[in-house]
Amino acid sequence: MPYYQTPHDITLLPAWQQLAEHRQTMRDFSLRQAFAEDPKRFASFSMDSCGLFLDYSKNLVNEQTIALLMRLAREAGLQPSIEALLDGKPVNASEGRPALHTALRRPVGEQVLVNGQDVMPEVHRVLGQMTDLVGRIHSSLWRGYSEKSITDVVNIGIGGSYLGPELVSEALLPFRQRGVRCHYLANIDGSEFRELTARLNAETTLFIVSSKSFSTLETLKNALAAREWYLASGGCEGKLYRHFIAVTSNRQAAIDFGIREENIFPMWDWVGGRYSLWSAIGLPTALAIGMANFKELLTGAYSMDRHLRDAPFERNMPVLLAMLGVWYQNFWGARSHAFLPYDHYLRNFVKHLQQLDMESNGKSVLQDGRPAPCDTGAVVWGGVGCNGQHAYHQLLHQGTQFIPADFIVPVVSYNPLGDHHQWLYANCLSQSQALMLGKTRAEAEAELRAKGLAEAEVQRLAPHKVIPGNRPSNTLVIEHIDPRRLGALVALYEHKVFVQSAIWGINAFDQWGVELGKELGRNVYDSLTGQRPASDEDGSTRGLIDFFRSRHRG
Repeated sequence: MPYYQTPHDITLLPAWQQLAEHRQTMRDFSLRQAFAEDPKRFASFSMDSCGLFLDYSKNLVNEQTIALLMRLAREAGLQPSIEALLDGKPVNASEGRPALHTALRRPVGEQVLVNGQDVMPEVHRVLGQMTDLVGRIHSSLWRGYSEKSITDVVNIGIGGSYLGPELVSEALLPFRQRGVRCHYLANIDGSEFRELTARLNAETTLFIVSSKSFSTLETLKNALAAREWYLASGGCEGKLYRHFIAVTSNRQAAIDFGIREENIFPMWDWVGGRYSLWSAIGLPTALAIGMANFKELLTGAYSMDRHLRDAPFERNMPVLLAMLGVWYQNFWGARSHAFLPYDHYLRNFVKHLQQLDMESNGKSVLQDGRPAPCDTGAVVWGGVGCNGQHAYHQLLHQGTQFIPADFIVPVVSYNPLGDHHQWLYANCLSQSQALMLGKTRAEAEAELRAKGLAEAEVQRLAPHKVIPGNRPSNTLVIEHIDPRRLGALVALYEHKVFVQSAIWGINAFDQWGVELGKELGRNVYDSLTGQRPASDEDGSTRGLIDFFRSRHRG
């Protein structure tokens, strides 16, 4: 039986109605004025937990706003939903499954039951299998077909089988183990495959094929290409096992491919792809940073799991971020959310977060199939902060769209260079400050007069220099990015996404929209290659197929 009974219509709850009324009273709320009137605002609207410090004082909220948002969370049954997630209830109602990525980071001694069976012994068995593999490669006990040590590991996967591990491997580059370089191959575009293999030596390369079904089109095509490349580069079938391992739930398909059974790591139905970096899908990460650091990553995530369960909502970091998102999306009309890390090593965090958030909460029906009564998931976008300042930050400051933002910045750089990091940190703070303060018409005019401009020129230019301000943001500060803090940071956003799904009454753990494209892709391929009449397609697709056929060579 699905976990839910009858999903609520969130818009009918008393707290929702109170928030709608409260929103009207906040029409003239000014962050400038709020800070001027309350010298303790920063202390009141900031907190730290699990090695992360959150400043949410630059939000369009007061004490009443937070109280009403937390009342909404309680009326929506958030605490039971959190318990259901962490206890292994089938919160993925459409597929009748739990979503137990949190079990992957629980310590020895804890118990999690799925259909009456404790899954924790198997979780730790696989961690032991990972530890053995990582140790053998790092100590050069695992060798290629020519007896040379492995120097490069290529993860072949797509979606959650690549975005999460890539994020963590890059974010923890200062912890990289010497002698092993980590690469990711996801796109089915042959150019990416050629560019990557041109830098590799088949004698010293290990491929990890990460696919739950071992039939995902992009992954399987790249795996077959990698096997052909290995054989064409001097490798032999008899020693293929030294260069290919698999993470999959389809053991037989991996064996048929040529991978030895002892080189196959399991995936479980109760872990979704976008939540799987904590599992054997994280093997490339473990090979890059070492198993001890990988376990620290799990420890950090586990600390955030406990914080989610135990902290009161008013001091609960994932709940606060989630409810602020609900506030802006459902009551202020926000349609997107900017994610702005001020750290080179976090440059691909936004790609992981896009899948995590938009694949989870991009839903239009409730758990029981009724239409959602309000807007759900936002568009997530962004990138490295300093680069964005010279590009799309213009839209944030003076555009017509209302876009909340999250800033993330470390206090300590692993690569200090003069006063670069002080300037980086200053840029992060100044951008959030500029979003909040803006620049009034009077300030713009005074600035221009101070430059000696004639009054007519002042009046001509002043409108272009006005910046509305009063635009909200959160700032997450991390002392330094290490495995434990990074684990907590990634888990923080996992839980933010789940909390929002629970509030809206949708399923964060299925992705039927993704599946449709896969199904249609096979049909289009068959039409392109003549295995299926192109006339079966719609007029646009048929025209594009004909265009391809008339010009494609090969």
